Amino acid sequence: MNILKLKDRAELEAKLPSMPWYIEQFIQYKLPDLSPSSLVEYMRDYETFMNWLMSEGLTSASAWKDIPLHDLEVLKMESIDSYRMFLSTHKPERNNRTTISRKLSSLRSLFHYLSQIAEDDDFYPLLKRNVMAKVSIKRSHKPKDTAAKLEGKLLQEEEITEFMHYVKSLYGADVANNKQALLAYELNATRDSCIISFILHSGLRVSELVNLNVDDIDMKKKLCYVYRKGKNDDTFKTPVYFRQDAIADLQAYLQLRDTRYKAPKREKALFLAVANGKQEGSRMTKRAIQAMVIKYAKRFGKPFLSVHKLRHSFATDYYLQNDLYKTQEQLGHASPETTQIYAHLTDKTMAEAIEKRAADSKADE
Repeated sequence: MNILKLKDRAELEAKLPSMPWYIEQFIQYKLPDLSPSSLVEYMRDYETFMNWLMSEGLTSASAWKDIPLHDLEVLKMESIDSYRMFLSTHKPERNNRTTISRKLSSLRSLFHYLSQIAEDDDFYPLLKRNVMAKVSIKRSHKPKDTAAKLEGKLLQEEEITEFMHYVKSLYGADVANNKQALLAYELNATRDSCIISFILHSGLRVSELVNLNVDDIDMKKKLCYVYRKGKNDDTFKTPVYFRQDAIADLQAYLQLRDTRYKAPKREKALFLAVANGKQEGSRMTKRAIQAMVIKYAKRFGKPFLSVHKLRHSFATDYYLQNDLYKTQEQLGHASPETTQIYAHLTDKTMAEAIEKRAADSKADE
């Protein structure tokens, strides 16, 4: 059972009744092909757009559900340009270029469905005019550009060792004057070390990590079984390898998981936390894991680190020892183009390694 997918599905079902009938129809059309998480993002994008329509007086409706199709049909290009400007400048909706492109793509998908796929009772398109067909959405992140943005923001081999040592042993000294932070660290240091180690030695996404159960781990084969992003089949978990380096941290955490986190027998989650006011541990959330990584990263002097950048750090190192397609499979990328980020990142890493080897050889002469 994919816990996050169930949660997203519940949020999706809660939001749908407040949507116009045509958006609800579109979501139902997309449901077999897209994950609930992706569809929830679509819905949030549509909420932003409909709020903007009402605030700009481009619809007379006072509720999302009542916005008629005709109001979308008569939108002009200048209105879409204004919406793009709103997304980029208006607080708190200020977004970066990637997010704006995604929100416009969500709209374009809806308008395409209404004008090219959905039909009325007389077999005519539901939307007679599609203003979004005129909107050019530039690709916002080519692999080479993404690699350039990541350069210097990932952990290299020696830094991975240093960061793990800091989390396991040194963080406590940094927060020694904060009794609450120190107590939390003493309670969770073994778990936190295990989580960070597992990301750095498997490259899992945070959603995949959250969904892990105890019986998804095979120590002998060094395999974990995960629900991959974008896969809608809840009957199959993909086997993903993790490195030998993660085993000692896993063993240390599993030895204390049940007693320290008071895990009830029915709780199968691998990583647990005891929420305030609760007596028993329950599955950690994505937000809790992300906040935990950022907490250590800031104290370590790498405030730009995140769960995803730990994944990037693993991937860069993995790509140096494997080919593009093995890296794609390990990371669960749908397209090799996404994996090409690491080809660009490792160009410089390999050049630096060659320079270092040359310098070391010269020093030995």
